[in-house]
Amino acid sequence: MEFAEKLASLSNKVKQQRSQILTEEAAKNAFVMPFISLILGYDVFNPMEVIPEFVADVGVKKGEKVDYAIVRDGEIQMLIECKKTSQALRIEHASQLFRYFSVTAARVAVLTNGEVYQFYTDLDSPNKMDEKPFLVLDLADIDDALVPELRKLTKETFDLDSILSAAGELKYIGQIKRALAQQIKEPDDEWVRFFTSRVYEGQFTQKVREQFRVLVAKASKQYLNDQVNERLKAALGSEERVSAANAVIDPSDMSELVAESDVIDGEKGIETTLEEIEGYQIVRAIVCSDVRLARVTQRDTKSYFGILLDDNNRKPIARLHFNRAQKYLGLFDEDKVETRHPIDSLDEIYEHVDHLRATVGKYE
Repeated sequence: MEFAEKLASLSNKVKQQRSQILTEEAAKNAFVMPFISLILGYDVFNPMEVIPEFVADVGVKKGEKVDYAIVRDGEIQMLIECKKTSQALRIEHASQLFRYFSVTAARVAVLTNGEVYQFYTDLDSPNKMDEKPFLVLDLADIDDALVPELRKLTKETFDLDSILSAAGELKYIGQIKRALAQQIKEPDDEWVRFFTSRVYEGQFTQKVREQFRVLVAKASKQYLNDQVNERLKAALGSEERVSAANAVIDPSDMSELVAESDVIDGEKGIETTLEEIEGYQIVRAIVCSDVRLARVTQRDTKSYFGILLDDNNRKPIARLHFNRAQKYLGLFDEDKVETRHPIDSLDEIYEHVDHLRATVGKYE
């Protein structure tokens, strides 16, 4: 599999199993070891590459252990400390990493609960681990912009100089993005005042603050949705028309196409939502272990969002019926008859992993 597909596969596993992973040891076995092996590319059973329960006595601290040490060219290059998946990561959890960072050759330290991976280095002071990570990978919500940077940490392409040179920019960009996300979700007084002063000339009273707090949050979210929809419309307008024109359509499907004439791309009234795209990406992540991601395509209509294999109307994988109060996931049987399953959240798509994979498998 390609690197992005491996990430998607592990992400899918984490989403499916995290509720059953209750201990630190379970998180190591189920998530962290596959991350070291599948994503970073190291042999977890080779002590020349991965040392579990690594010990390096520090001062009066004797016998303390870091969960994993990654070895490259005979030297410790990376330290990994694990916590249980249900535990939110805090800097207080990194005490061993702080101590070990100064007495080993490692320049990269990782604090993880199996789902979130925080990568640290020593940008602020040489040989002293920073208190803030330069890269944060959340397998439940992968930021595509981080994928190329993560690849630099793999065994195949490990490039310490490149990692360190990019770490400073990554660190601050990541912090700014997280700060923006927090302000969009729950704007503070300073953020509200900043925008209110540009559109409201009256006195910034408590009543005005509370009124505009709601308006600023709503406007921020609508702006983001508008930007996403504009990009989707542009992509659909240039690419989907071509793919629809080239799609393989069986004559027996013509009656369905005529009855559902809203399949025609670009028809007025079709609006692809962010939620539909997120559902589409979840389905792609589920089936990526069976087929290449490029073969899983989408086609939006007025009544549903269709997910196809090879952009072929005869190979439907699923349909997302999200343009109504009760959302449904449409799945197909051996005869391509659709059954709609009510869902309340996108996470419930993962309850149908076996069916989705079986649907793709029968087309192969």
